[in-house]
Amino acid sequence: MEKYDMIVAAEQQFAREVTLGVIVGRPLTLWHSVIPGMFIIDFLRRGSAIKQYTRRFMFPRKLALDAARAEIHGQDKTVASADLEDNINKWLHALDLYTPELHQAHTVVIDVLSAHYLKLLEAEGDTYLLLIKNAYQNREGFQTFLDQISAAEKEVEREIINKFTENQKLEEKLLAEQNQVEMRRQKIMDDMF
Repeated sequence: MEKYDMIVAAEQQFAREVTLGVIVGRPLTLWHSVIPGMFIIDFLRRGSAIKQYTRRFMFPRKLALDAARAEIHGQDKTVASADLEDNINKWLHALDLYTPELHQAHTVVIDVLSAHYLKLLEAEGDTYLLLIKNAYQNREGFQTFLDQISAAEKEVEREIINKFTENQKLEEKLLAEQNQVEMRRQKIMDDMF
């Protein structure tokens, strides 16, 4: 359970860093110098953006981590897979995002993450970075995972953009988030190997 909590905490911190990186990357508007107290409004928006992105970021990760933990405990894969499909379906419908393609894209992300988390849960280490280092042993192994998860996440983003065609702001937001994710993942890679 300790590794599970460590992984959840690390992923939540990663999500916060991505959100802050996106927010800090935006240029200040004219309103920041004209309206006194605009920093308070920004602070509240920042907190809301962090919560919103973290919730969206963590949902597939939590499902994947639960699937990896269930596999370690020997749970029947067909039951776990049916539960997973049902959870993805409910989540996408709740967000009014459901399409069969987006459902499939999320399933792929969760499968990639589940295999990753299974490695981490089976690895030795008392920190998240040590778990990664011991699970992958070298830069090439971890890079393979990063390539797989990046490709899967880009497919999810592509499907979201397809659902909301002609939404330039959404596309820009997703691209900014994607750039932050890649930059932070590269930093993790450089810190470890």
